[in-house]
Amino acid sequence: MHIPTCETGEIEIADFAPALEQALAPAADYDVQKWLFVPNKYDEYRYILGTRGENPLICYGINPSTAAPDALDNTLKSAERIALFNGFDSFIMLNVYAQRATNPDDMETHFNAHLHEENKKAFTYALSLCKGDRPTVWAAWGNIVEKRKYLNLCLREIIEVGNAHNAHWVSAGTISVKGHPHHPLYLKKDSPLDDFDMESYQKRFVE
Repeated sequence: MHIPTCETGEIEIADFAPALEQALAPAADYDVQKWLFVPNKYDEYRYILGTRGENPLICYGINPSTAAPDALDNTLKSAERIALFNGFDSFIMLNVYAQRATNPDDMETHFNAHLHEENKKAFTYALSLCKGDRPTVWAAWGNIVEKRKYLNLCLREIIEVGNAHNAHWVSAGTISVKGHPHHPLYLKKDSPLDDFDMESYQKRFVE
C-alpha cells in the first residue's frame, strides 16, 4: 500500500523529458528492454509504467498505486491481461493524476499544475509509440474520477490531448451506474474492448 508522505508540491518533480531520457538508459534493477518506467525509480508520483512492444494499448486509470517493473499490482496485472486478450502485444499505463496513492481518499487536496502538465507530455509520448493514425486509448478511471474536483480539469485536458491525436477511445466491462468507464480491477481476463462514446461522455461529465 502506498500512503503519500507529503503533497507533491513539497517535493521536486522531474520534468517528463529528462525523466524519459533516464528511463531509456540501462537500469540496474529491471530490464529496460521489457519495461517502460518513468520516472525510473519508485517515487511519490509516476508518469508511465508499461511493457515494450510494437502494438501497445494505452490504458488510462485515475492515479498510480504501488506498481513497478516486475512488481505489478492487481490493477496493472488486469490491464496487461486484457490488452493481450484483445490483440495488443504490450500495454502502457497512464493516469489522470500522477500522484501515487493506493487509497484515492489519500490523494492530495491541492492541485499540482506542474505535475499535471508533465503528465500530459507523458500521454503525448505514449501516443507516439502507437502504430497507425488512430491510437487506441482505454478509458478506465471508474467513479474515482469524482474524488477530487481538480480531476475534472485534468481529465478534460487529457481528453483534448487524445482527441488531438485522433484517439480511438474504448472501455471494458459495464459502464458504472454513474456513467463512468469501468476500472480494470475485477474485470475478467477475456473482457473485450468496446467503443466508448467520448463525445457524449464529455458533454455529460467534463466541464
